[in-house]
Amino acid sequence: MNKSDLVTQISHELHTSKLSAAHLLDTVLDGIRKGLREEGTVTITGFGTFEVKNRKPRVGRNPHTGEPIQIEAGKRVGFRVGKGLKQLA
Repeated sequence: MNKSDLVTQISHELHTSKLSAAHLLDTVLDGIRKGLREEGTVTITGFGTFEVKNRKPRVGRNPHTGEPIQIEAGKRVGFRVGKGLKQLA
């Protein structure tokens, strides 16, 4: 399922236009982004937890030459599955 399919699903469930459903989905996604940026974690009970994690600097390899290269420290977003979602799988 992609974003377009999700918008269609939301519009059918809520009996609203696709434009309204797209706006609703964008608002939810923006809220998750804001929560990650400001607090570093977003928990949706029964679904899961999004969390910003720090990555340490490390040594990698250039795939073309095989030479070692330094990869800088950075951040990534991790996701832990909640109990309700885990039971569906």
